[in-house]
Formats: sequence, C-alpha cells, structure tokens
Amino acid sequence: MACLNADLIAKSVNRLRKKRGLSYAEFLRTLTHLHFSNKNIEDIGDISMCRNLTVLYLYDNHITQICNLGFASNLTHLYMQNNNITRVENLSNLQMLSKLYLGGNRITVVEGLEQLSELQELHLENQRLAPGETLLFDPRTLLSLAELEGVFGLWPQLLHMDLRGNPACKTPKYRDRLITACKSLEVLDGREINELTRQFLINWKASKEAKMKRNNTGALIPYPLTNDLNRVQGLTSTAVQRRKKPQPSFHTDLG
Repeated sequence: MACLNADLIAKSVNRLRKKRGLSYAEFLRTLTHLHFSNKNIEDIGDISMCRNLTVLYLYDNHITQICNLGFASNLTHLYMQNNNITRVENLSNLQMLSKLYLGGNRITVVEGLEQLSELQELHLENQRLAPGETLLFDPRTLLSLAELEGVFGLWPQLLHMDLRGNPACKTPKYRDRLITACKSLEVLDGREINELTRQFLINWKASKEAKMKRNNTGALIPYPLTNDLNRVQGLTSTAVQRRKKPQPSFHTDLG
C-alpha cells in the first residue's frame, strides 16, 4: 500500500520536472492535475505543496478517509469512487468544488457538504453497504425524502445526481420527489429530466396541496409517478385540450 504525499508525486513527475528545469518545490506548485488512480493508495498525506491543484484523480484505490485537502481551495473536480471511504468529511474548504465522485464506497450518511455552494454533480451510486444498512442524508436535519428541499437549497448549482444502486431509490415516488424538490437538476440517476414532466408534476402537486388546504381534510393526495410516462403525457394532453391554449415546448440539450 502507498501514501499519496509530496515524495510520491515528485517521483512520478521527475522526468517532466527535469525537462522543465525546475526544482521539486517549484514544479509541484505548477501542477493543476494529479492522476493517481489504481495506485494502491491507502492514505492521503501532505500534498499541500500542490497549491494550484484543480483536478484530483484518486479512484480505484484503498483510501478509507478524505483528509488533508483543506489547502486545495482551487479544486473543482474530485474523483474518489471505488475506495473504502465510510464518511463524507473534511470538504468544507473546497469552495470551488463542482464535481464530486464518491460512488462505490462504503458511505452510509451524506453529510459535510453544506459549504459546497458551487457543487454541480454529486455521484454516490452503488455504495457497498452491510446488510440492513441504507444510504441516508444527514439524519440530524433530514428524516425523509419529503424534506429534501432544505438539502437541495444548499446546492443551487446541482445539475447531476446519481444514487443508483442505493436503497433510497426504492422509496415510493423517489424520482418524482427529487424532480420537484430540485429545480436545477437536469440528470437524475443517468436519466435526463424532461422539463414538461417536471412542470406537470409541480403543477399537480401544487393543485392537490391547494385542494387539500381548501377542504381542510389533512389528507395527502398522491401525484403520479414519472416512470409512468404515458400516463403523464396523456394527462398533460387532456389539460391542453381543456384550456385550448398552445403550450410552450421545452428542449433539453446537455451536450
């Protein structure tokens, strides 16, 4: 097993450093990308000399803890999927982080991301959990999917989220709730979110909540699942005919 530190980095880039005629310290300060995937790395040591680091590849290793990255204020991409990480921690200083890959680890609680206002992609698919364990969003503030609005409010730039292979995906109306809770989300679990479907769900939910309030019954009236696309499209078409007004078309092009 190896430890990611300044010495290991220096050895890996020695030839390029000599070509540029720089000292180790000078060269490490110029690095913006570090590629150390599948290198049998178990720990992250002191790599603070790489002060201009923006992209760090550490996937397919044996890392158990996210640590010693507090210096990396310019880091935008962190790839740590397929390790042995059990906690999401020590990321609060990464103010520029936009893409975080933590799939294939052993994480049970999603926490410690409150300061990441620039986060656009969060990947947590296929956590390798013990029987009976489930993936939760910070239980101190989040008790169920019905309260996800508060969590998504912390990540206004979030465009992609992947939770495939986790027990949360089996929660009734899981996809519907996430689509209506996060207005900026464009791709959920590898599937694009159709804006017409999103608007229909938002309107349906608002209509039912208003009706419930008027009737003061307190009964919750469910809204349809987005995986039943034919039903959603049929209801939308019927609503259009009743109003006799043309509806705006939506085009999603994620490139």
